[in-house]
Order: sequence, then C-alpha cells, then structure tokens
Amino acid sequence: MALREEALANFPALWNHNNIMARHLTPEMYVHLCDRKTSNGFTLDQAIQPGVDNPTHPNISPCGIVAGDEESFRVFAELFDLVIEERHNGYKQNATHVSDTNPTKVKHGKFDENFVLSCRVRACRSIKGFRLSPINSRKEKRGIEQIAKNALGTMQGEFEGRYYALSSMTPQDYHHLSLEHVLSDATKHPLIVSSGMSRDWPDGRGVWHTKDKSFLIWVNEEDHLRVISMETGGDLERTYERFYRGLKELESRIQKFGHEFMRNRHLGYINTCPSNLGTGLRASVHVKLPCLGKDPRFDAILCSLRLQKRGTDGDNTPIREDIYDISNADRLGYTEVQLVQKVIDGVNLLIKMEKRLERNQSINEFVPFKL
Repeated sequence: MALREEALANFPALWNHNNIMARHLTPEMYVHLCDRKTSNGFTLDQAIQPGVDNPTHPNISPCGIVAGDEESFRVFAELFDLVIEERHNGYKQNATHVSDTNPTKVKHGKFDENFVLSCRVRACRSIKGFRLSPINSRKEKRGIEQIAKNALGTMQGEFEGRYYALSSMTPQDYHHLSLEHVLSDATKHPLIVSSGMSRDWPDGRGVWHTKDKSFLIWVNEEDHLRVISMETGGDLERTYERFYRGLKELESRIQKFGHEFMRNRHLGYINTCPSNLGTGLRASVHVKLPCLGKDPRFDAILCSLRLQKRGTDGDNTPIREDIYDISNADRLGYTEVQLVQKVIDGVNLLIKMEKRLERNQSINEFVPFKL
C-alpha cells in the first residue's frame, strides 16, 4: 500500500494537457508501469517527460511520449499501444505493417505551381544495435555518426555529396546552410529538449547533402538518421522517386558496413516518437491557400483527408502569408506509396477548393457530408 501511495503521489499533473499520452495515462496505469525499466534502464517517467513538459501544440495533438529503445514499446505496451492506436487511425496491437515503396505507382503528383511552392519527402531511420536518442550515450552518437559518414562517403553519381559535422562547421557554412533550410537545431524544439534528445549538442551531429541539396541526411537530430528529398516547385512524384532511390542506395551501403535499420513486423521501422513508426515517412508540400485557410471547415476537411497542417518553418511555427505545410497524418498501417498518394489526392482537392473559393463559388460538393 505504501508503494502504491508513493507512486500515486508522483503521478504527473496532466489536467491541462492536450497530447495523446495525457489522454490515456491514468493513475492506475502509472502505478502499474512506473517501476518498470527496459534492459537499457529506460523508465516510464523518461518516456512521458516530453508530454508532461509540453501540454499543448499550436497545430497538432502530439504523442507526448518517446521510446528509449525498441524494447520500450513492449515494456510499456499498456500505454504505447493506446497512443499508437489513436495516433495511427485505429492501428491495433495485433496488426502487421506492410511496405511498398515502388515510385511508379504514384500518380497525378505534379501540382499547379501557382499554388504549390515546394515539395519534400522525409523518413526517419534508426540503426540496430544502438539505443534511441533520448538515452544513447556520446559514444553511441559518435558511432552512429561514423557509420553514416562511412556509408555516405561511398555514394556516387547524383548522390555524391559532402558531410558537415556541426561541431566543426565554419560560421560561413552554418549561415549558408541555415538560409537554405538544410540545417536543423534540435535545441530550439521543446519536445526534443524535454525528451533528452538534444543532450551534448552538437557533438556527434551533422548534415550531409548532395551537390544540388535536393537529397540530404540529418545525423543524430531527433532520430539516428533523417533522410530528406526536397525541391522547389510542384513535382512531388519526382521528389518521391529521388527519395526512393537515395534511401535504397543509403541502406545498401549501411548493410555493406555490417549494419541494418531497426524494424519489426508489427511496428515497421522503429523510431523515437510513435508518430514516426511504420514507414517513418512524411510527404509534404508548401501550398498557398488564402481562401480555404480562412474557411471555418478547413481543419475538419484536413482531418477527413488524414492530412496535417503546420507552419512552413517547422512544428511549432505559425502560418505566414497563407502558406501551409500540408502532409500525411499517418505513418503506420499504410504503405509508403499509399501515404504519398494520399497527400497528392488531398492537395489536389484542396487546390480545387481554393480555386472555387477564389471565384466565390461553393465548395460544398467537395466537402465530406458529415462536416
């Protein structure tokens, strides 16, 4: 009884929190899980800390929980399963994740460039044998960085590039790469800081990019690796095709050095945040929607299409000049091709609505009847 009372006395104050973890973590569940640890020593309190420290988000309902290793999803399954089910549109604990990356199956992804300004496809990957970012050591971070440098140093042709270690980057390189949106500073993201992922910044961190900066890799930011394909204009088909080829090249080279990505049948690719399980893929466009963005049904329309909006400068940034970053909400339970196609079909519909509203015409026929 004394141990139960002590655990209850330590239950976090979540009454004003709007994240998925806070909606599912009950005092009884906390009592049941708070003394558990993974074999790497990761605890429930470490897992939920980002959700405790960050009650709300301006654009989305974040997961509010992170994993310290692959084992976390099993040891704390009572909570993780509920978070995953809500975050990934009803994905059940007995489901099997499937993959299909074939870019030839993606259709109608060349958008009207009067509306779409740029396209981007990214995916997170973790290297098996290392703890995840919330608890991995300086030695592990440097080991991951070296694996990435070894693999990326063998890329050839259009994927030949250069690696920049953040700890030794010149002020000139930092300035230019920042202006080109190639860099990420995890110390400015509250969720990353609360989870412990920004410890020892910038040690072991870096960015690699091709000569034209259309394909790049972040090393040891939120996850071990973040693989990104991007370009200006409205050709999401080409952006995804480059992503597919570049990621395939990277994985083959990592395997040649004796390493592989972390994944399993149920959760697909394993990454730190439950939002990035499965494919780990986020396809996004920057699109101008001055009329539709002001429509009171806009958020509900995005929800019905399983799309998310955010500011063009990242997760916690405001919408500026009526330009929205629109992306797929799901990562798990769908294939890569399905998710990219969902963004394409959804953005094409949003543009069609925007054109109607510009002419003061009704969009009721395009809006799901339940809205």
